[in-house]
Amino acid sequence: MGETLRVGVAGLGTVGAETARLLIERADALAAHAGRPIAVTAVSARDRTRDRGVDLSRVAWEEDATALAARDDVDLVCELIGGSDGVAKILVERALAAGKHVVTANKALLAHHGTVLARIGEAHGVTLAYESAVAGGIPIIRALREGLVVNRVTRVYGILNGTCNYILSAMRESGRDFADVLAEAQALGYAEADPAFDVDGVDAAHKLALLAALAYGREVDFDTVHIEGIRPISPIDIAYADEFGFRIKLLGIAEETEAGVRQRVHPCLVRQDAPIAQVEGVFNAVVVEGDAVGTTLHYGRGAGAGPTASAVIGDVVDVAAGRRAPVFGRPASALLPANPAAMETLESGYYVRLMVTDRPGVLADVTAILRDEHVSMESMLQRGRDPMETVPVALTTHEVDEASMRRALAKIAKLEAVREAPAMLRIVEF
Repeated sequence: MGETLRVGVAGLGTVGAETARLLIERADALAAHAGRPIAVTAVSARDRTRDRGVDLSRVAWEEDATALAARDDVDLVCELIGGSDGVAKILVERALAAGKHVVTANKALLAHHGTVLARIGEAHGVTLAYESAVAGGIPIIRALREGLVVNRVTRVYGILNGTCNYILSAMRESGRDFADVLAEAQALGYAEADPAFDVDGVDAAHKLALLAALAYGREVDFDTVHIEGIRPISPIDIAYADEFGFRIKLLGIAEETEAGVRQRVHPCLVRQDAPIAQVEGVFNAVVVEGDAVGTTLHYGRGAGAGPTASAVIGDVVDVAAGRRAPVFGRPASALLPANPAAMETLESGYYVRLMVTDRPGVLADVTAILRDEHVSMESMLQRGRDPMETVPVALTTHEVDEASMRRALAKIAKLEAVREAPAMLRIVEF
């Protein structure tokens, strides 16, 4: 066997501790796969006394994680700290510049700085690997970068956040509202105490930016991802979607259009018989549409210590075995400019829910506005017949450009009989 690959693990939270444990306890099996030994030689964490389920007494400790980049007994750094800046960014930059390989699960760091970090790694002849940063244990990065490389990808999309998928699944099954199900998800450990990154769509957008860079050979472009979360989704929207034959899912979608690459994260109505509609609970799924392979579905657990550590160690073994690939599928110098397509040019069907005073002429006013903006209504559902009550009206449209739909909704919102801002969701056909 070759020389030992010496690994430093930065961050010993649930993922970091599990990564260290598996690297140590399964060292013989990993050496057989890699063709050389792999050893954890140093770690960094603030609390040395905490029981992490693994014996680290023979491993060097660093209080300052960035010190791992300077250690002579570390060839590869596993950055499992998190965050788009701060210690994580400094550590990765210094490690790559020092000629050390880096494996990271940090999707935020790569979404904001991935192109620059790829250039640093390539300039120093080392690997930057991040399979665990997108969809946990699902090997979607490797699939896009290597297995599907011959394909011209027309669209990549998926359920990229298990927290949101769990909340929407539970709301549909129980009829409870968002706040109630979110509290349950937090109690079960599926949602953080501060769930904003998850439920507001930011986490999924970080992942989508990486998938889009890989799929289209372009620089990472997080800043132009259109992002909407699931906070506004109500039980009545889920019920209406079901009546129309849809389910609501938070999707990340990247697609190449004549106007450029459009990246968007938002709740969608998808047909109940679509494969992506069957993905429930905390599971993730990513669909890649390619001209040669057709449609492929990649499904599994998108988070958690075990799945994420599994992906981290897969990258470590690749480095140990000498298997290398460009960070985003081609050399950083060959990445194309981002070339974003504006959301206003999107052509889509739409679901709209209005809360209106039930009186004569209201629907005529609404349909007149839709007509004037060239929005063609496909179907409508109305509940309640009490002129003293505010009642819901739900409708779906045929495909129309986003700009026209937004103009129509702005005018509808100004009608005296419309009692609150219209709810709007896009319909995605797969």
